[in-house]
Amino acid sequence: MNLQAELKQNKPFKSLKEEAHLSIQRTAALLEHAFEGALKSHRITGTQYNVLRILRGSEPTGLCRNEIGARLVRQVPDVTRLLDRLEKAKLISRHRGGNDRRYVTTRITKAGLRLIDQMDQIINETHDEQLGHLDEGQLRKLITLLAAVRERT
Repeated sequence: MNLQAELKQNKPFKSLKEEAHLSIQRTAALLEHAFEGALKSHRITGTQYNVLRILRGSEPTGLCRNEIGARLVRQVPDVTRLLDRLEKAKLISRHRGGNDRRYVTTRITKAGLRLIDQMDQIINETHDEQLGHLDEGQLRKLITLLAAVRERT
């Protein structure tokens, strides 16, 4: 279905750029909604999953708050509060540095690792449902085009 019909829009788009922009937004919203649905049974949000994914990849050293914030797929205004919730759920731990007490290293806990490892299969299944109909060449082209868009933003 084309975007104009999907959005039940009677008039044509003002430009191809407008249509492309709205298509990116609509696609991202649909992908995110399905992704959040896949995470719901684990009582975790997409942003929390992203933090755990980042921290799993940083093992064994962990990362500081600013570095976690810089690596998030979607920027959030209060990384500290996000980390507070994950720490309260015992999915991450934070430790102050030796000489510089202001530096706090955040690491994923064993419980956090267990959770994200359990979620790997459902995440892979979600990716297959959403993008499995595209062949390798189409996926590479999509990745390249989206990277070109991000370069200018």
